Order: sequence, then C-alpha cells, then structure tokens
Amino acid sequence: MKQKPATNDKHEIRPGQSEELLKELHILTRDGKLNQDSRRKLKQVYHLYQFIEPLLQSLQQDHDYVTLVDHGAGKSYLGFILYDLFFKAQQAHSKSHIYGIETRDELVQKSRELAQRLGFAGMSFLNLSVADSIGSAELPEQIDIVTALHACDTATDDAIQFALKKKAKFMVLVPCCQAEVAAELRKAKGEAVRNNPLSEMWRHPIHTREFGSQITNVLRCLQLEAHGYQVRVTELVGWEHSMKNELIIAEYKNLPAKRAAERLAEVLKTTGLDSMQRRFFSSAE
Repeated sequence: MKQKPATNDKHEIRPGQSEELLKELHILTRDGKLNQDSRRKLKQVYHLYQFIEPLLQSLQQDHDYVTLVDHGAGKSYLGFILYDLFFKAQQAHSKSHIYGIETRDELVQKSRELAQRLGFAGMSFLNLSVADSIGSAELPEQIDIVTALHACDTATDDAIQFALKKKAKFMVLVPCCQAEVAAELRKAKGEAVRNNPLSEMWRHPIHTREFGSQITNVLRCLQLEAHGYQVRVTELVGWEHSMKNELIIAEYKNLPAKRAAERLAEVLKTTGLDSMQRRFFSSAE
C-alpha cells in the first residue's frame, strides 16, 4: 500500500510569520510541527486575517497609525498574529496599537509577558469586561477597528456598543452562543406572537435555539445599518471546522439609517421581542 507523503507544515505558515510566536501560542510544537487541532485553529485565524488585512490597509491610507481593539481576546491568537504579520514591521516608526480585552486575569498576564518577550511594543492587554471597557480611561476615545472572535452571548452586543461609542470605522464580528434572544422567545406569549404563523419557526425547543441564534445576528445587522454602517455577512471557514461560523463585517459609510431602524423595530415587534428594544436601540440616542 502506497504511503501518503507527509504534510509539510512549513507550507501552511504564512511568509514572514514568526515560528517563535506560533510555538509560544502552542500552535506549533517545540520541534515546529502542527497537530490537527492547531492546524484548524491556525486556518481560522489566517482566514480571518485575509478579511482584516485590506481593512487595515484602507485605514493606513487615511491616517498614519491604526488602533484596533480585540474583545474577548482569550489567549490573543488573533491579536498576536495580526501584530506579527501586519503591525510588527511598522512598530519602529508608527503609533499603531492593538488592545486585547479579556476578563481572565491569568490570560491577560500571560499575553503581557509574551508581548514583552517578543518585543511587540504596540500591544496592550486589559483585564476588563467588554461592557466596562466602554468607559475605561485606558483606551483611546476613538478606535479604528473592533474585532470580537467568538465573544459569547451578549459580549458581541457589548462589542458593538463599544465600537459605536468609539466611532469605529470597521467592525469584524464572529458571534457565539447567542442565548439571550432564545430565552426571550421562550417567554414571549403575547397576541403578536400567537397570531403570527411565523412563530412556528421557534415553537419547538431546538428550533427556538437555532432561530434565536439566527435572529440575533439579523437584529445586529439591522442595528449596524441603522447607525450608517454597510454590512457584509459571510462564512468564516467551512462548517467542518466550526459551527459558529458567521462572520459580520461592518464599515461605517454614513448611509441612510431610517429604513433599517424601522425594519429593526418591526422585526422586534413581530417576534414578540419588544423587551429587547433597549439592547438594540439604546446606542442610537
């Protein structure tokens, strides 16, 4: 039986990528190999980088330096790889900066130590919730780009609120674990829902969960459009790699917002989610 040729891990790593960084992030083993789990993780982050790189390039054409905030940063895979591939070459003559926001202090400390060890001077890590970061004096008044990769449940909504408050030009969001809206759908028993045949879409528990996840992202997109953003929704990677696969990219264009705001209000009313007006409309004030 003919053996398959061994995979060359070097060919899966982008040119210019620091192997030392990938080893520190446990994406590469100490002898420079990729296992199946780290290969999947690296593919996700690289694929996301392909979406973010042109946004960074666009921002650089407008002004000298770029500020990026990564919410729910975890071990900061995304932030470190963005810095290594894009920001590192410019750090000697640029004030560009990446801020990683994470609630787990041990991960924040490890990220700070790693950035210092690698000489990534334009990276900061803050032990804050996404909600608390909105009013934090440790962050600039304006941020160019906001990312949130698999920020759970309402953390994605908090990241949107943060980006709106900071007048972000771009948002790149991969939502995860949207439980809040599904819980509200279960509670919604009013006439608006009982007399609405479309409520059959969330009558059964499994449909409630799936529809709740879907409608959450629809509401987020309408919310962003109501604030003048142009929104694009696509897949992050193939479904075989992650079930939380929806990628939302928003660019501020100062577009007409009235129609989107009206549609948002109509969807909330039709689905019996009027109680969520505050979440999706509060930042419009």
